[in-house]
Amino acid sequence: MTEDATPLVRFWQLTEGGRLPQRADRSAGGTLPTRAFRYCESATTAAAFGWLIFPPMDLAVVWDGSEMRWTWEGADGWYPLSVAQFPGLRDRFDAAAPEALRGWSPPLIGALPEPGLLNLWSGLMARSRPGWSLLIRPPANLPRVAGYEAFEGIVEADRWFGPLFVNLRITRTHAPVEFRRDTPFLQVQPIPRVAYAEAALNDAPVVSGADALGAAEWADYDRSIVAPRRGGGCPMGKDAGEVRRRRRAEG
Repeated sequence: MTEDATPLVRFWQLTEGGRLPQRADRSAGGTLPTRAFRYCESATTAAAFGWLIFPPMDLAVVWDGSEMRWTWEGADGWYPLSVAQFPGLRDRFDAAAPEALRGWSPPLIGALPEPGLLNLWSGLMARSRPGWSLLIRPPANLPRVAGYEAFEGIVEADRWFGPLFVNLRITRTHAPVEFRRDTPFLQVQPIPRVAYAEAALNDAPVVSGADALGAAEWADYDRSIVAPRRGGGCPMGKDAGEVRRRRRAEG
């Protein structure tokens, strides 16, 4: 298989009963304002970039400022959280794994040494196309679920194969923070590794003052901003329409 034919990402779901990864959509799950959906191509493009990832089961955590406790669908109470497995996964993992890897199933959830921090596994493993990495981040342009913030991370998933998890900071105490398997808690976005190479990021010159703009920049500013508004006109969605036509033409 050539690199061009290799999927940008391939997911493996190890847990049972959860939702599969879902291509992110331009409306951010229907939450974008209608005007933004129709006319703001930058917002809709960002919302649709990547795949939405859901918790593998319904669960909740509560942090009292010193100790983390958790419960899950079917549990009969709250339990201190250290490290816990997805129900039934250990046996299924060991039945499928080579002998040397038995007993090494990924944990579902674990409290970190730092106060208020935990990690949560999506139930997935992922491999990216050679030369590509995966940005793991909160869902783009979706309202945040109250009570936690996700740390962003970039995984070179073409080289590193393992559980697709995220570190979280619990931002409130003495009240449950819920994770529901019908509500995405992550978005995975493919990025070429060259995009965050040191040489590329260090090559970002800055020029000061309007007089530093050249003829090409003035012409582009006219085309993008001024020309559509000359004569009092400014057709809404003009840029969005041009971008969409260009994408259709490019296939």
